Amino acid sequence: MGWLLVTFAAISEFVAVIGLKKYSMQKSLINFVLYAGGFGLALLCLYLSFNFLQVSTAYAVWIGVGTAGAVIINMIYFGESRSIGRICSVGLIIIGVVGLKAIT
Repeated sequence: MGWLLVTFAAISEFVAVIGLKKYSMQKSLINFVLYAGGFGLALLCLYLSFNFLQVSTAYAVWIGVGTAGAVIINMIYFGESRSIGRICSVGLIIIGVVGLKAIT
């Protein structure tokens, strides 16, 4: 159940990142709801996951997945740089997250 909540938290953070980017480009209620609601739901799911997982592991995995996801989303949908350095860095984040998950 804990990992499912961390997964929901990460997905909610992806929605929030998209909302934040769109809100920075065009201030609208829907973009604000995506942004604020996404982060709110992400934090709630993360908080609930602490009942099942160690805080340090759940938080680190959530941050890693969220960071990697935000970079990938922004590269694909918003035209950010796709340099080899960025791609390798995201790969290292993913390796770290998988490692933390594997030892828990």
